[in-house]
Amino acid sequence: MKIVLASANKGKILEFEKLMPNDEVVAFSQILGTIDIDEDQDSFKGNAIKKAKTIYDLLISKDYENYKNVIVISDDSGISVPVLNNEPGIYSARYAGINASDKENNKKLIENLNKLNIEKTSAFYTACIAIVYQNEVYTVHGWMHGNVINKELGEGGFGYDPMFIPNGFDKTLGELGYEAKKDFSHRTKALNLAKKVLEVII
Repeated sequence: MKIVLASANKGKILEFEKLMPNDEVVAFSQILGTIDIDEDQDSFKGNAIKKAKTIYDLLISKDYENYKNVIVISDDSGISVPVLNNEPGIYSARYAGINASDKENNKKLIENLNKLNIEKTSAFYTACIAIVYQNEVYTVHGWMHGNVINKELGEGGFGYDPMFIPNGFDKTLGELGYEAKKDFSHRTKALNLAKKVLEVII
């Protein structure tokens, strides 16, 4: 099936392509160009729905004949650290400011951990996937639990992966790499549920 992904995050796009090898995954920017969607909702679910609906509405409102029965999928995800009042949470991608790089966001999280003299503490990733098809909205969630550390280890993954050690492992996601991560990540769990939804509605 052809799926339009409502994301401009290159890391997420690559991850979706790898997780859905039998489907044609197209980034919305390839069709609509650059669009800034204000993620102003107060939950991962709210932001995921807003992104998916925005792209879906644009596609069906214009003369895109190939997209009249389009499936739009969006993902909103991030890491939450309970000891920091669940920061960065929904602000994970912009923790250090709008258009902040992964390195800048990681640096801010490290600084906030160091302020509390914390080298390692519990944390969890959340992923909400929203699906819009024939003007109906469906959402699913996935979680990954573990610990966050006050330094970066490994070059793999993206985002906060070099700082996150999943439960059952002694290495960060940055050290473990994608092949290990794909089996248990928050996005994998959410996407497996999303696939079940697609099987029912398509």
